[in-house]
Amino acid sequence: MRPVIKTIMLSVWVFAAVVVGASPVQAERLSVKVAIANVRLGPAKAEQVIWQIEKYHPVNVIQKYGEWCLFQDFEGHRGWIYKPLLDNVKAVIVKKENCNVRAGPGTDKAVLFTVDIGIPFKVIERKGVWIHVIHADGDQGWIHQSLVW
Repeated sequence: MRPVIKTIMLSVWVFAAVVVGASPVQAERLSVKVAIANVRLGPAKAEQVIWQIEKYHPVNVIQKYGEWCLFQDFEGHRGWIYKPLLDNVKAVIVKKENCNVRAGPGTDKAVLFTVDIGIPFKVIERKGVWIHVIHADGDQGWIHQSLVW
């Protein structure tokens, strides 16, 4: 058999084995509970790390395989993460550039700092369309819900 066909057949077999052993779930929103978590290509510690995400990064779990979760993030990227690194803490992530984080819920409140796309926060509370958030480094304030996922 040609090497290319062997490789394709092996890839299909490995993919089928993973899919058969994995169980789909209704999308479950979780967030990272450790300072930095590795996102992997497949559901095993031996799999390649494809990127890292920080504490409070929210994810939608779309499939589970043992102690591993396949997730999709706010940009549509997918990867595998070890389930014990996730928690049920409500979290959001900034989805736009140059967003104001304010001293209170309203555009009339002082801007404390600005954040860019990809910054995750833990949700403390909500007031209407405003969300009181805190970052892992302790910075906190209010952000409009249209600016986060």
